[in-house]
Amino acid sequence: MIRPGRRPVDLSTRIGTIDLPNPVMTASGTAGYGAELGAYFDLASLGAVVVKSLAAFAWGGNPPPRVHETPAGMLNSVGLQGPGVEAWLAEELPQLLATGVRRVVASIWGRSIDEYQKAAAMVGDAPAEVVAVEVNLSCPNTEAGRELFAHDAEATGAVIEATAACGRPRWAKLSPNTDRLVEIAASAQRAGAEALTLVNTVFGLQFDIKTRRPSLGAGGGGLSGPAIRPIAVRAISDVHAALPQMPLIGVGGVASGEDAAELLLAGASAVQVGTATFHRPKAPAEVLTGLERWCQRHRVQALSDLIGGAHGV
Repeated sequence: MIRPGRRPVDLSTRIGTIDLPNPVMTASGTAGYGAELGAYFDLASLGAVVVKSLAAFAWGGNPPPRVHETPAGMLNSVGLQGPGVEAWLAEELPQLLATGVRRVVASIWGRSIDEYQKAAAMVGDAPAEVVAVEVNLSCPNTEAGRELFAHDAEATGAVIEATAACGRPRWAKLSPNTDRLVEIAASAQRAGAEALTLVNTVFGLQFDIKTRRPSLGAGGGGLSGPAIRPIAVRAISDVHAALPQMPLIGVGGVASGEDAAELLLAGASAVQVGTATFHRPKAPAEVLTGLERWCQRHRVQALSDLIGGAHGV
C-alpha cells in the first residue's frame, strides 16, 4: 500500500518482447508446477509465475534426502523430478490459471538436444497465458559426458536453436559454475534467446560428520539462498557490461526488496524469488512490496531508472 504523500512507482518492465507489470517472479524449482503458493498470496500480483522444470517425459528424480539446510542457504539434489509436459498441461496448468494468473513461464530441460526439442514442441500446445519458455541449460549433458550444456557455448547455442519449436520467447537459464559465462551468454543470444536467467545453483557438497556420508542422497547438490547472492550479482554485472542490450533476469538469494534492488542495479530487468519461499511462502509478494517501498524511499519513480544503475556510477 502506498503511504499518503508518496508517489506511486512505475514497476513495469520489459523482457525482450514481453511486458510485465512488475519485475518479481517465482524461481523455477521452488514454487511447484502450478498453484501451490496460491494459498499464501495472490499469484496474479506477480510479474509472472515460473514453474518447475519439465521434460518431455515423466522423471523420478534423485534418491532422498534431497534437501539440506546450510548456514546461509540450502543444498538440493531433487534431480528434476516431474510429471512431464503433457501431464502438466492437462492437470497442473489449468489449476494455476484458475487462480487468475495470466503470465506463466514454462521451464524445460532435457538430457540431449533432441529431448529439449521434444519438450519445446509440446509446450507449443500451451494456451496463450504461457508467455515464455525458460530453457534450463544446467542439466546433465549425456551427449558430452557429465558436463552441463550451460558450460559449453556451442552446446548452449544448439539447444536454444532446437527449442524454437515452442513458438514463444526463450530465456536461457545459465550456470555460474564456469569461467566462460559471458561467452556462453553471447552464444545463447546469437542462437535466439530473448533473455538470460542468471544464475542457477552453485555446485556444493556437505558431509554428515557422524555418518561420514554426504548429507544428500545423490552426493553433491546445488547451493542456493543468501550465500550465492554475491555470485549472482557478479554474473549479472559481468554479462550486462558485455551485452548491455540483452535483458537479464536475476536470481540467487533474493529475499527482500533490497536484495531485488541490488540485482536490478547490477543489470537485471527482473528478479526471481526461490529459496526464501521454503521458509516464507509469501516471500515473492513480500519482495515485491519491499521493492516498491525501497524505490519510494530512494525517490526512484520508475524501474527503468534503476536497471543497470550501478554501471553509471
